[in-house]
Amino acid sequence: MGAIVAAVNKKGRNVDEIIVAMLKELQHRGKSAHGIVSSTQLFCTETFKELENITLDAPVAIGYNLSRTSQYCKQSILANGFAFAFDGKIYISHGASELQTIKETLRKPEDAQKLIQELDGDFAFALTNGERIMAGRSALGVYPLYYGENTQIAAIASEQKALWRIGLKDTMSFPPGNMAIVSHQGFHFHEIKTLNFPKTRETQMGSVVKNLSKFLVESIEKRLLDVKEAAVAFSGGLDSSLVAFLTKKCGTEPTLIWAGLKNCKELEHAKKAAEALNLPLETYIRREEDIKEVLPKVLWLIEDSDPVKASIAIPFYWTAEKASALGLKVLLAGQGSDELFGGYKRYLDTYSSQGLKELEIELFNDVVKAYKLNYERDSKTCSFHGVELRLPFADYKLSKYAVSIAAGLKVKSAQDSLRKQVLRETAKNLGLPKFIAERPKKAIQYATGVNKALKKLARMEGLSIKDYVEKLFKQVCVKPYA
Repeated sequence: MGAIVAAVNKKGRNVDEIIVAMLKELQHRGKSAHGIVSSTQLFCTETFKELENITLDAPVAIGYNLSRTSQYCKQSILANGFAFAFDGKIYISHGASELQTIKETLRKPEDAQKLIQELDGDFAFALTNGERIMAGRSALGVYPLYYGENTQIAAIASEQKALWRIGLKDTMSFPPGNMAIVSHQGFHFHEIKTLNFPKTRETQMGSVVKNLSKFLVESIEKRLLDVKEAAVAFSGGLDSSLVAFLTKKCGTEPTLIWAGLKNCKELEHAKKAAEALNLPLETYIRREEDIKEVLPKVLWLIEDSDPVKASIAIPFYWTAEKASALGLKVLLAGQGSDELFGGYKRYLDTYSSQGLKELEIELFNDVVKAYKLNYERDSKTCSFHGVELRLPFADYKLSKYAVSIAAGLKVKSAQDSLRKQVLRETAKNLGLPKFIAERPKKAIQYATGVNKALKKLARMEGLSIKDYVEKLFKQVCVKPYA
């Protein structure tokens, strides 16, 4: 876990200072080691000060910051006339080395697309042969990656603030499942591995429940292969309870974490659910004043002024903070489930006004856009605390199957107050207690009391919540909070 950056100077000038400037902005993502690499040179340092004194004299280079919570003692490879840097996780069996797996797959620069095609994981990478960069991102985009360019520079980075720091203001999210060739001509993208809208639909509840059970267990298992203990972001609802339940079933004892405001009614249900699952629950009770204090830092991390994203990110920030304080380096969460299985209330409006066919289109589009709306936000929030986010529902095999399930098995009618019917049946089939499996969804920003408190803070300044959050965002969008 850490950060990667890469840059091409379109005029053929040295990019050392640009790489260092971007890495400096992303030190919060990895403080254990830092490196710069070109096609012929590799420098790795323990302190950032040492890095600032390195000279590559190259117009194309890659840089990285590394967190020791990763299995990687090194985050880069220099061999056969090309250099490579990686951020993320590859899910492989016991005894196998991630770095060795990458080396075996990446024998020459042209093999870069094989990393996306063949490796099962959540990651982003950059490779250079000295003349250009090849950059890529895994199929669902759990790990963040952004890009931007002007007349002088074309660059990529794990967070937008690194690109903003070097003057690239018009930044974009790197499309998942794609590889880009970056040269003095700019960016040229190639689609490698993405989800496709299904031509046929799975319509039999019995067989779907059986298959879905298998995919869910497999997804959890591979995300736990290298850990003996993990945290679970826990609300007591269907998604987080199922993740916690299956984590224990797969042989890892999870620590459940609930974070929210004092006197929040949803905490009592979380306690009841944790007791039913016979799992330890850690609570992190905060005050309304804490929201005012943490909001600027959260906005800086998520790089977005959307008040909904902010109100979700705050309790998630606290959850990751608590996990880190407990010494837990991996956090599992239920993000991705609502898009896959029809959890949002707005899906009822689509069903009612446009029918099942349009609902299936909307569900699919929401799944492929989830990286922008949810995964990037939550991954960046966790990284600040040195915690690695793993999302069992954001699994390529599981997602590919889930998008093929008929919408009528997910939302049974336009009056379906529960929704996510097929996942609820699957949860009960796997052994999750019925009172949890059939609990109605309540969004995290409401369940934790954060949304209500944000509105109160905005009113105190005579602003709408949208204007209040935007005002703060403009003040801190490139201000470091290391």
